[in-house]
Amino acid sequence: MVEVPAHRTAASHTKIVATVGPASRSPECLAQLIEAGVDVFRINTAHGQREEHAETLARIRQASQQVGQPVAVLVDLAGPKIRLGEIPGGQLHCQAGQLVRFVRSNGPLLPGELTTSYPRLIDDLQVGDRLMLADGTVSMVVRSRSADYVECEVVQPGVLRSRQGVNLPGVKLSVPALSEADTANARWAAQQAVDFLGLSFVRRPEDVAMLRELLQPYPSAPQIVAKIEKPEALQHLEAIVQTADAVMVARGDLGVETDIAQIAVVQKQIVAACRRWRRPVIIATQMLESMTHEQLPTRAEATDVANAILDGADACMLSAETAVGEHPVAAVQMMHRIALATEPFERPYLPSLGEPVAEETPTEGLDPVTEATARAAGQLAQQLGAKMLLVATATGATALCLSKYRFRTPVWGASPSEATLRRMCLYWGVVPLPTAPTENIADLLAYAIQKGRQIGQLQPGDRIVLLTGSDVTGRTHNMIQVHTVP
Repeated sequence: MVEVPAHRTAASHTKIVATVGPASRSPECLAQLIEAGVDVFRINTAHGQREEHAETLARIRQASQQVGQPVAVLVDLAGPKIRLGEIPGGQLHCQAGQLVRFVRSNGPLLPGELTTSYPRLIDDLQVGDRLMLADGTVSMVVRSRSADYVECEVVQPGVLRSRQGVNLPGVKLSVPALSEADTANARWAAQQAVDFLGLSFVRRPEDVAMLRELLQPYPSAPQIVAKIEKPEALQHLEAIVQTADAVMVARGDLGVETDIAQIAVVQKQIVAACRRWRRPVIIATQMLESMTHEQLPTRAEATDVANAILDGADACMLSAETAVGEHPVAAVQMMHRIALATEPFERPYLPSLGEPVAEETPTEGLDPVTEATARAAGQLAQQLGAKMLLVATATGATALCLSKYRFRTPVWGASPSEATLRRMCLYWGVVPLPTAPTENIADLLAYAIQKGRQIGQLQPGDRIVLLTGSDVTGRTHNMIQVHTVP
């Protein structure tokens, strides 16, 4: 077996999101995960209590300070996930052709009766609607309904267990996008200055707008990550991507509610939409699933991660692998290795100098002068073989612009705002530069050169392209400078 270093020898352009759980929430493990390559930690509010989430957040920030490297935090709202109620005996063996009833009653259940966590299920279902249960391993079709129950025929047999998930492809649900628990968790996340907030089961752009209105009173409100996992979301994809700050391709429920044969194509469509709207995109679910228990992934999983990177993903996410897995650090190291091996083959958005760029929406928050100057700075860095593209940015918008062009030159982003530094952790190819002086160009450049030399990225004679403006971190970047490391 090939020896893997405990620390990163080089930063990958593709960012790594790791879910925190019982296997990884100790301060020691969190620090090891940062050193191994984690850029964003995910706290899943579908599991655990508020006190536990608050402690996890505190530990993440402590580990970040200990390692001396910014990391972002993504708080994932549970969303309107429908689950089975308690099944007598804990499970139900469903045979093909068997009739099963979903009932309202909370009392003792008769054989073949089921309940769910969604009170209006019986009102929303119509004859002919499909139900996918237990991650799609069991499927049913509604054959009849009454005021107090719906009767379904088992089409795909299997075993159901208490509290397993229920998916309703194509069914128009009256459930709100934000539950009371989601609303409380969103407000808590905003109060804690969390960086990103994941909105589950987005169906239309109004869902994102509703969450944004809820966050409006908070000055340090998280950016919203729209999770695409419903067929309805694909019908409104462009509008959802435009409304959100970032997007997650949540292939778990998406793979249940849409034809699994189409998942690869759907993933590419979502990534392409995010490219058009300059939104960071995360690919999630079962990326290295076997490493939950094994020390190496399957070849198919390694290929899946590589293909996500080739598709143009900004980040790849680990779920059970780091939350409850036996080898959380090894899973991050493996994803980092795959990224480093794959990125040289990814097609850049500007493949060659002088080639016209496909029509894309300008980066939100940037004026046309900054947009044009950033593109020219990246082209110049490529032409000169620069080892660093240095930018000081107040909001991170210029760094995001450079990120979405996919220049090969690493972008080092400096900012006086800690929130901006953490958000840049999600931007492809951007390395946040903490504690950098941003009041004048000379001090910023000297600091970047010192840091670059310390980690072995800069040598005497290397070139640095500096993108700045008259007031360094102002809203307009209109100056490009080229420096040679002395």
